[in-house]
Amino acid sequence: QVQLVESGGGLVQAGGSLRLSCAASGSTFSIVAMAWYRQASGKPRELVAAITSGGTTSYADSVKGRFTISIDNAKNTVYLQMNSLKAEDTAVYYCAARAKSSLHWDSWGRGTQVTVSS
Repeated sequence: QVQLVESGGGLVQAGGSLRLSCAASGSTFSIVAMAWYRQASGKPRELVAAITSGGTTSYADSVKGRFTISIDNAKNTVYLQMNSLKAEDTAVYYCAARAKSSLHWDSWGRGTQVTVSS
């Protein structure tokens, strides 16, 4: 079992930056991939970025070139650096983790609110 806790959300002006953190605890040895999802009010949840334990990354087209996902295996923490924020980035951001031999995202954080004002 893995527990995830997000932090770093808040209110920022358009064009600004935020860095989200997701600290994993518990059975962290089993994690093979982590991701950031977001859900804006009235919209479906969407994958923002994902990273494997080996460092392979993927991004939604809407955030490519602006967001960077990274992982610190020693600290069991994944980060999402968000630059050039836009109003449409406003959402609750969730951290997710996938365990070995799993095809699903097994663990989820409670989310952190990111609000971009324009």
